[in-house]
Parts: sequence; C-alpha cells; structure tokens
Amino acid sequence: AVFQTVFCATAATIVSGSMAERTKFSAYCCYSAAISLIVYPISGHWIWGGGWLAQLGFHDFAGSTAVHFVGGVTACLGAWMLGPRIGKYGKDGKARAIPGHNLTAMALGVFILWFAWYGFNGAAATDVPTLASILVTTTVSPAVATCTTMLFTWIKDGKPDVSMSLNGSLAGLVAVTASCDVTDALGSGIIGAVAGILVVLVVELLDKKLHIDDPVGAVAVHMANGIWGTLAVGLFATDKAPGYAVSGLTHTGLFYGGGLHLLGTQLIGFAAVAGWAAMTLTITFFILNKTVGLRVSAEEEIKGLDATE
Repeated sequence: AVFQTVFCATAATIVSGSMAERTKFSAYCCYSAAISLIVYPISGHWIWGGGWLAQLGFHDFAGSTAVHFVGGVTACLGAWMLGPRIGKYGKDGKARAIPGHNLTAMALGVFILWFAWYGFNGAAATDVPTLASILVTTTVSPAVATCTTMLFTWIKDGKPDVSMSLNGSLAGLVAVTASCDVTDALGSGIIGAVAGILVVLVVELLDKKLHIDDPVGAVAVHMANGIWGTLAVGLFATDKAPGYAVSGLTHTGLFYGGGLHLLGTQLIGFAAVAGWAAMTLTITFFILNKTVGLRVSAEEEIKGLDATE
C-alpha cells in the first residue's frame, strides 16, 4: 500500500511538470485523483497484481510502464489540451526558449531523485545478489545517459546543454527501471546510451514540430523512455542476472538468444496500458475542461500562479 501511494504520487507529479505555469490547482487535484483512483490501480493490477499481463509474462520490475509511461502519456495529453504558455511561440511559429531560473536547484533535485531511485528500483528485491545487481544497473544506465546527452548536445549545438544533460540522467533512470533486475551492466549501459539520445530528440520534436509545450521535458523523459525501457526488457533480459531466477520470465531477451517472444509480450503490455491510460485521461481532461476548467486566465498566468493560486 505504501508503494502504491508513492507510485500514484509519482505519476501525478510527472503530469504537473508538463502542465506547469498555466494549470488551475483545482484541476491538478482532480486529475491526480483520477490517476490515483482509476487509471493506475487498474493497469498496475494488470502488471503487478497477478492480472492478465502478469500471467502473459509481461515484465516491468519497478514501473517503466506502470508508473512512468502512464504519467508521461497523461502529461502529453494534458500539455496538448492546455496549449502552450503565453509567449512560448512567436507569430512565425518558432519556439522561444523559456529557461529555468536556477540550474543549481535543478541539479540538486535530479541528484536527490537519482539517490531515491535506488530505493524505487531496489525495494522489491528479494535477495542480496539481486539487490546488488539492481543498484549496479540503476547506476550505470543514468551515468551513461548523462554523458551521452552531454556529448550529443555538444556535437549537435556546439556546446553541452546542462539542463538537457540533467534530463538525460532521469531518462536513463526511467529506461532501466523495467529491466533493472534482469539485465547486466553492459545491457544497462546500452539502454542508457539510447535513452540519452532519445530524450533530446523527443524534446525537440515536441517543442519545434508538434508545438506541445512541456516546460520540464517530462514527456520525453517519462513517456518516450518509459516505452524504450519497456521494450528494452525484450532485448536485454539475461539469465545471467541474479534477478532472472526469481523474475518469473521463461525467455531471455532477443540479444541474449531468447528470440522475439519476450519482446512481443512487452509490446502487447505497452499497447494495452497505452490504450487504457490515453482513453481514460482524455475523457478526464475533457470533462475537467468543460467543468472546472484546466487553465488559469491570461492575467493570472502573467502574474504567476504562486501569487494567484
């Protein structure tokens, strides 16, 4: 019950980042309740409560799909329905950067999250070797992702992007969360490297092409890398990992000789949760928008929600 509460709160907090600076507090309370009372418990039961996905062999150890993807797809829907912040896009349609005001606080927040992730991923371990392995993979993936994002932005833009590199750390954590018990250091490093590039590409796709205003990059971190982390189980799960013996898996990943069976199962699980979350939260946001309203007035947004809400 404690972890159920923590994971519900995590999913709701992911959404608040993407809808920041323009959402009514009452709307936040309502959609947080919908996530916590309806969306997450049902899909969470499918995966962790002995439901049909668990019986199918779907593997998501600590929540790349159950927590992060659910929060990320909700964030994407919410940010799209809200529309961008005032001044985010010019008359020519080009995106304008609205940088955060305190990179030191941002970095501190990321490292607090990273530290807490050892409990987030490791708490369900049933023996010491599995816990040790989880702590290794939960270190390697975000470390590689951080460096990959730094180098990728450096090469692409001519200078390393600090805030994007911090999002790379979170992307690596999200991506390894599903497979942290059944992958090894090499696999987690590859997962992190892909996550570090993916987070940059998705942030720019949303911002520059789709004009979905996500102030903190939560959609790229949690939705995109929740998908990648879920599918990565079907690629990198190995019976050499200490957690494999107690995972309930009967097939290893594609790159470890297990064929396409596990990857197919992961695809089915992701698609089912995606359909459930998208349908339920679209209805929720539509009802909220027609009743209490999702967005504050332009005057309140300009004054700032700390003052008005």
